[in-house]
Amino acid sequence: MPKYTDAMARVYPFAYSHSAAPMHRRELLGGHGADLAEMASVLELSVPPGFTITTDTGGEYLENGWPEGLDAEVAAAVVQIEEQVGQRLGDPHDPLLVSVRSGGKFPTPGMGGTVLNLGLNDASVEGLAARTGDAVFAYDTYRRFLSRYARIVCDLEGEEGEVGLVTVAETRSADDAPGESVEALKRQCGRYQAWIAEKTGRPVPPEPERQLRESIEALFRSGGGARAVAYRDRERIPPHPGTAVNVQAMVFGNRSHRSGAGVGFTRNAVTGADEPCGTFLFNAPGEDVVARISTTDPLDALARAFPDLYGELGQVFARLEKHYQDMCEVEFTIEQGKLWILQTRVGERTGAAALRMAVEMTTHEEKGWSITRAEAVKRITPDHLDGVLHAQFAAHHQPVIATGVGASPGAAVGRAYFSADAAVDAADRGEPVILVRKETTPEDVHGMQVAEGVITTSGGMASHAAVVARGWGIPAVVGASSLTITENGFSVGAITVGEGDVISLDGASGEIVLGAMTVEAAEPPAAFATLLGWADDLRRGRLSVRANADTATDAARARTFGAEGIGLCRTEHMFLAEDRLPILREIILAANPAAELAALERLRVAQKADFLEILTAMDGLPITVRLLDPPLHEFFPPRADLLVKQATEGLTPEEKDLLDAAEALDEQNPMLGTRGVRLGVLHPGLYGMQVRALVEAVLERRTGGFSPVVELMIPLTVTAEELILARSWVGEAIVASVGPGGEAPEISVGTMIETPRAALRASELAEQADFFSIGTNDLTQMTFGFSRDDVEGRLMPAYLAQGLLPGNPFTTIDFDGVGELVAMATERGRAANPALRVGVCGEHGGDPESIAFFVAAGVDYVSCSPFRVPIARLAAAQAIMMQSDSTSRRDSETLR
Repeated sequence: MPKYTDAMARVYPFAYSHSAAPMHRRELLGGHGADLAEMASVLELSVPPGFTITTDTGGEYLENGWPEGLDAEVAAAVVQIEEQVGQRLGDPHDPLLVSVRSGGKFPTPGMGGTVLNLGLNDASVEGLAARTGDAVFAYDTYRRFLSRYARIVCDLEGEEGEVGLVTVAETRSADDAPGESVEALKRQCGRYQAWIAEKTGRPVPPEPERQLRESIEALFRSGGGARAVAYRDRERIPPHPGTAVNVQAMVFGNRSHRSGAGVGFTRNAVTGADEPCGTFLFNAPGEDVVARISTTDPLDALARAFPDLYGELGQVFARLEKHYQDMCEVEFTIEQGKLWILQTRVGERTGAAALRMAVEMTTHEEKGWSITRAEAVKRITPDHLDGVLHAQFAAHHQPVIATGVGASPGAAVGRAYFSADAAVDAADRGEPVILVRKETTPEDVHGMQVAEGVITTSGGMASHAAVVARGWGIPAVVGASSLTITENGFSVGAITVGEGDVISLDGASGEIVLGAMTVEAAEPPAAFATLLGWADDLRRGRLSVRANADTATDAARARTFGAEGIGLCRTEHMFLAEDRLPILREIILAANPAAELAALERLRVAQKADFLEILTAMDGLPITVRLLDPPLHEFFPPRADLLVKQATEGLTPEEKDLLDAAEALDEQNPMLGTRGVRLGVLHPGLYGMQVRALVEAVLERRTGGFSPVVELMIPLTVTAEELILARSWVGEAIVASVGPGGEAPEISVGTMIETPRAALRASELAEQADFFSIGTNDLTQMTFGFSRDDVEGRLMPAYLAQGLLPGNPFTTIDFDGVGELVAMATERGRAANPALRVGVCGEHGGDPESIAFFVAAGVDYVSCSPFRVPIARLAAAQAIMMQSDSTSRRDSETLR
């Protein structure tokens, strides 16, 4: 294949000799174009010739329209293809046919698509039939072009039913007479042309040059389409101004019985086993493999039919995996005994497969390559970890009604819905959804996003549903061909499932079950612990990961997941138990100090028992205990409910007391009212009781040979004076618990930073604190003036849809506002108290993007829910490596 060294301004042939490896020029060439160029120019594989129009050109088109001079550059690149193939675009006797495909930097369902067989018209289709001696092939090729042109260029996707699409399987069975098949396909082509003309007001242009330009423009426009934007938002892919477009000579897997097409993986994408797998379809084009128009064969069927070609494909797999040093997905076509490689990319994989591959690839010296442990950690995503933490069915106690291909593991239970829009509507009502489709397309992305699981009746491991579900960690079963889908349900045998009926699916085994199954937590594979251990080695000494846990059960689970302590133990959650809540109400309702003291003593005994359990579960690791924080009215029945009952049924004397107390404690804005340290000011006995219970539990555990490590946290302080007062309560309670001459346990005392004022005056608070715990949930709420309980259901979707916020600040830290307060509090606090420890205990502590910010801000630890601990461990290591890489690049640039 010839090499080209004179760069065109906007167009690059696949075989162009780049100054840098094409695989590292994805910003310019897009992912698909970069990989095609890598295979053609570096690996010199058998890639059909073609060229890439750059992403910058796509962005230029979106901003200013068709760029001046682009026609000439595209025409010159087409001539290069013609010279290599020996055919000419538009030749009525032997036409060159090309595919036109979009490709951004990242794979993006919903962006563009592919126009196939471009270059045919009513005259050249006859020439193709004459040259190949196969009119059925020629007119099927023409029909496929018209179908793709209608969908992508004319934006008529989803309306093919108006034409009555006939597949090659329906027109080319072994028993069909060739003449009848040709006539059926001719009629289909005519219907498509009439339909397109009716819908668009103009015919399909016969000139291939016009076909090509219109296709390129349609794909350029797709980069800013709603579905592409939705996918990028879901995957947190940064927006790019344009998409690349790839134009490539067609090769055909449906030319003869010595032809076919397939999709292969250099390793098993589900298990991670070091063995190739995939699907192959004899005498069929590649689009039929993905769409599963016919039943595909496993990849090893190729070995039995064409052993030489299978061996050649295996060598290609090995070269690609060594070159990319990763598992690759490969699309290929065999055209009359010749193997062509159409595409490669680093393949999507399940969480279990990703972990196994990453660990095993560190010991591949016998293959001539291996990756480092740091690289292995970089390759794992939060979705991969979620994939091995998904629930599984506890036992089969419902009938299995169908079995398909297990394409993405995990158990899912929900109500069946049969369109993406219906799925979204049901999810908005709070229903768990199983999306059931014949097949999914980018049109279904918004429905897949809200689904607990996905079922399709067609497709395989490389289908749209399988690839997207694996990438998102959604359980999926594809290829469940025994299901017959109707408008509002599906049937299998004598069983009918309607819209809203409950079904379950197992994305590993492929089983579909009628009714709701019982699920249980998954058991992560051995590679899970190995890789997270490597992540711990990379982050240790820079950022610790703790858990938010309020019970011994939560604490034990968090420790199993690798938590290095508890960063937030919310003592108020202990009061909500049936045997605790009445006692707390007695304290609040006490008629005199003696009654209050008696109730406090009973609650102290109960809280001590809770502390003993948590101290045992977390022995040797730090536990940050937050004293009572929420307003007291939260421990009473809702005032409105009591008033309704009073008006309709009447209240018992006890309920009347509760109503009186609720009215006395009622506040217009309780989240800014009497809560946190302010409770201690009004009810100092509460905090004293909690401290005594904790100290007694620590002393008892220490006597029993345990090593408790305890930190006491005062919530919602905004002045140094508040913290000084609270520390005095703690000191008094410790002395009272230890008694005269007793040895007091070492207990650190710190405060939460959860208001803007606390962050601004951090230096004053740090002089009185051993540590800060930044409560980013409340800090976000108070900085934005958003009510977290109200804003996310109504206001936030509108703000995000209109671009008023870059993201939900309760999910990922607001870098410019709340983040600045976090960094400020950390810096000012340490300036006043160099020994100050700083942690983050909001839900942002389990968000990877937020963790990267906290690493840069210099906090000591993050704390999150137990099930997010593994993700936080991984994200912390990745953020530290990213920071180190960035520093190395800056140092290198400085030296240059």
